[in-house]
Amino acid sequence: MKKSKFRRALAVLSAAALTATFTAGCGKEDDSADTVKVGLLHSLTGSMAISEKSVRDAEVLAIEEINAAGGVNGKQIVYVEEDGASEPSTFATKAEKLVDSEGVATIFGCWTSSSRKAVKPIVEEYDALLWYPVQYEGMESSSNIVYTGAAPNQQIVPAIDYLIEQGYTKFFLLGSDYVFPRTANMIINAQVANAGLEVVGEEYADMDQTDFAAIIAKIEAAQPDVIINTLNGTGNVSFFKQMSEKNYTSKEYMTMSFSIAEEEVATIGSDILQGHMVSWNYYQTTDTAKNSEFVSAYKEKYGEDRVTSDPAEAAYDAVYLWKAACEKAGSFEVDDVIAAIEAGDISYDAPEGMVTIKGDNHHLVKPVRIGQVGADGLINEIFSTDPVDPDPYLSTYDWAVKAGIQPLE
Repeated sequence: MKKSKFRRALAVLSAAALTATFTAGCGKEDDSADTVKVGLLHSLTGSMAISEKSVRDAEVLAIEEINAAGGVNGKQIVYVEEDGASEPSTFATKAEKLVDSEGVATIFGCWTSSSRKAVKPIVEEYDALLWYPVQYEGMESSSNIVYTGAAPNQQIVPAIDYLIEQGYTKFFLLGSDYVFPRTANMIINAQVANAGLEVVGEEYADMDQTDFAAIIAKIEAAQPDVIINTLNGTGNVSFFKQMSEKNYTSKEYMTMSFSIAEEEVATIGSDILQGHMVSWNYYQTTDTAKNSEFVSAYKEKYGEDRVTSDPAEAAYDAVYLWKAACEKAGSFEVDDVIAAIEAGDISYDAPEGMVTIKGDNHHLVKPVRIGQVGADGLINEIFSTDPVDPDPYLSTYDWAVKAGIQPLE
C-alpha cells in the first residue's frame, strides 16, 4: 500500500477523535476548512536561483489572483514554500516534507530535470501531484506529474529544423553536465545526422563551473556556424561574458539557447546577447490580450524592471490549470484531480494562447516560438507555429525511433 493511502486510512479512523485542517496524508483536507494548502518548491539559493525566482513569483501572483476572484471550490489557497537549494537531493527531501508533514494538496516546483527526477519517486510513492513548469528533454510521463513546459518536439526539434532551414550546417553542442543537456544532445545528434549535417563538437560543463576558457578554445578550433546551448543557471552568465571578453558576438558565433529567457538576458546583459536566438513557447512580447494583462500584473506586483519569461508563464498557467482540474473534479483529492485531468478537456486561455492538458501523457498542447534577443533585452518572435501536440518520446519521428533514443537517469 502506498504511504499516502495508508495515512488516509488512518485519518479516517481518527477523524472522530481529532479535528485538524489537514491530515498527514497528501491532499486530504477537512471539509470544514476554508483554505487549501499547496507547496512551492524552487531553488531560492544556489546556482539555479537566478532562474527559479521568477517561476516562484509567477506562481504567487496566480495564487493571489485566484484568491481575489473567490478561490478554488470555495476555498482560499495558502502556500508553504521550501527551498530546493539547487540540489536534487534537497528537492527530494523538501518534497517529502511538503506531502508527508505539511499535507499539501499539490506541489508546484522544480526546474532542472535532475531535481524533477529526484522528486518523481516521492510524488509517485505518496500518490501526490507535481506541476513541473519548464521545458525538458522528454522521454518521461508520470500520472503524478503535469508537465506545463515544452516537450522536445515543442522546443528542441523545431529549433533545429528552423536552423537547418536557415542554412546552418555545422553544429557545436554545449551543455551543463546533467540529464536535460545530455538527452537533448542525443536527440539533436540524431536529428542533425538524419539531415546529413555535422555536429563538430560536444562539450559539458559542471553546474557550478565558471571558467569556460578551455571550452571556448574548442569552439574556436571547431569553427561551427551555430552553437546549440543547453547550459543552465550561472553557467550561462560565465560562458557568454567570457565570449564577450573575446569580442565574440552573434555575428561570429550564433547560438540557439534552450534555457535563456528574459530573466537570464537581464542578468547577462542585452549588449552581450543581442542577436542570439532562443526557442520557447512564450515571450514577454507575445501578442495576446491575456499576455498584456499578465505582464502588467507581474510588473505591478514585482516592479517595472522585472520581466516575464516562458518558465514563469508556464508556472503561472500551472496554478490556473490545477484550479480548473480541481473544479472539474469537485475535489482536492489527488486521485480525483488526476482522474479529471485524464478524462480530458482541461484547458486555460493562457498568456501564450490556449493550452490544453493531454490526458494520456499529462503534457500540454502549445505553440512553438523561435525568438531573437533585441537591444532592449526583450525577445522578439521570428518564427511561430500553431499549437503542437506533445510527443515526449518522439514516437512520431522516424529518425528518433531509428536512433533508439533512451531516457537518462
